[in-house]
Amino acid sequence: MDKKIILIVDDVEMNRAILSATFQEEYDILEAVNGREALDVIELHKDKISAVLLDVIMPVMDGFEVLEEMNRKGWIEKIPVFLITAESSQQVMKKGYELGVVDIIGKPITPFFIRRRIGNVIKLNNVVNEQEAMLKKQEKEIRELNRSILETLSTAIEFRDCESGEHVVRMSNLTLLFLKAIYEYYPEYGVEESELQVIADAAVMHDVGKIAIPDNILNKPGRLTLEEFEIMKTHSLRGCELLDSVPKMRENPIYEYAYDICRHHHERWDGKGYPDGLKGEEISIWAQVVALADVYDALVSERVYKKAYSHDVAIHMILEGECGTFNPILMECLKKVEKQVRESYEDKN
Repeated sequence: MDKKIILIVDDVEMNRAILSATFQEEYDILEAVNGREALDVIELHKDKISAVLLDVIMPVMDGFEVLEEMNRKGWIEKIPVFLITAESSQQVMKKGYELGVVDIIGKPITPFFIRRRIGNVIKLNNVVNEQEAMLKKQEKEIRELNRSILETLSTAIEFRDCESGEHVVRMSNLTLLFLKAIYEYYPEYGVEESELQVIADAAVMHDVGKIAIPDNILNKPGRLTLEEFEIMKTHSLRGCELLDSVPKMRENPIYEYAYDICRHHHERWDGKGYPDGLKGEEISIWAQVVALADVYDALVSERVYKKAYSHDVAIHMILEGECGTFNPILMECLKKVEKQVRESYEDKN
């Protein structure tokens, strides 16, 4: 295993030599003679640097300027910095700690003392980093498990609906594509980057309530009667009931989005949707996005009651309002990502 790195930043060669000799048995040593050189070294090796031993008074760029730049780039949160300085005034100490240094050690240097003092902090920081990495790995595994469970349940429903099961995957991909356009071009909607994949995962649950719809209605090859359609419309509310029946579902970050999408993906911009008759911006942007993705996928897919339309025909029908009224901003997003939508469906048939 490669040794971790300690970066020594000091314009005095003798100081660098003493510090290098103190740590070279346990660490690979890199040196810089001023702050500008130090930042270049950190940029190249930041993932392997265990600590920076930083002088304050140096030519070109001093130690405080280095700390300010490390704060600006977010490096100070991951890399422990020690000020090694003969300047031990209260002002220097206060400014150093305010800029995020973990310790300030005065010159002249005592090798045994500095090795133990800095070594202990490095070991503690390594433990913290390992724990953070482990938690991130566990979080990723839990997220993937959640997604797998949701897709399995939703795919089972799609099979019952005479679908191949690929519909839920396409819905997730389309939702993510449209949401990225919202995130990039319309920040006023307040969609955070961290939300994009969570909402796309929640989208696979949009039709989960169909599990409560009788087969003779769900798979009827012809047009539904008014009575049958009223029964079909209940799937949005039944989906919400199903989500609420899952133990601890409310504690899952995906719940809020999945519930809202289940209930409102058939609401329409002009207020002519169901079950709540919401209108315009009363409908969450993610429910609007899932509604658009659902309509497009339905148009280009073969169903028991229709043949599949081509991509171009489907896009034309949506933009011309033949499939209901959508948020004009979503129509602009559809135009912006139409090429990617086409490419994502090229291998579908």
